[in-house]
Amino acid sequence: MKKSILIFIITYNASFRLKSVFNKIPLNNNKFNLKILISDDASKDDTRIVAKKIKNIHQCVLLNFNKKNKNYGGNIKYCLNYSIKNDYDYAVMIHGDDQYDPSIIFDMIKKIANNKNYAAVCGSRMINKKNALKGGMPLYKFIGNIFLTNVFNFFYNTKFTDCHTGFWIYNLSILKKINYNQVTNSFNFDNQLRIKLIKNYKISEFSIKTFYRNENSSLHLIYSFRFLIDIFLDKIFRNK
Repeated sequence: MKKSILIFIITYNASFRLKSVFNKIPLNNNKFNLKILISDDASKDDTRIVAKKIKNIHQCVLLNFNKKNKNYGGNIKYCLNYSIKNDYDYAVMIHGDDQYDPSIIFDMIKKIANNKNYAAVCGSRMINKKNALKGGMPLYKFIGNIFLTNVFNFFYNTKFTDCHTGFWIYNLSILKKINYNQVTNSFNFDNQLRIKLIKNYKISEFSIKTFYRNENSSLHLIYSFRFLIDIFLDKIFRNK
């Protein structure tokens, strides 16, 4: 019996990237039952129009338009809840900003399908660090990624190469045992989920290419601070 997969694209004010992201997803794989959910977080641009045009062409596409902004983590939770409610075996998260290459999705799925103990497989830009720089990762992000990932590995005795990726494949048979709805709705969702998962399960990595665009964000320092706070608070209160 074929495994069922939901690929969800979370997007916010990035309509000009959405079609490019979608076109990179390999749709001609007959080994799985595949659906693609475009979940827009109350964008103010024309994302809704672009998404509807994609759906009109491809029957495998599902659409969700949040009436109010749920924030990064809240949008992911919606997609994961939908995946579990509709009995998918695996869910794949892709960002709508076209930073990650979804053409290797099925290679990553093969890895998680062959290892039932994996709660997730994450795309890592840093297994081959030179490729991250070639892909346009700014130097300050490159150094910050290494530093914060090493901090995480030190406190949790792990060997991750990239704790800041937004490319995840989830094993839903394991994820539904985790109360991920208690995790933050903010952009630190991935880090808090990683902390929850590694206490009882395994997360593997898969080397990926990345493509940085010229968009800038003022959230990097805030993200870094909250990343460290998440670890600090978990270490203090995890046994209480």
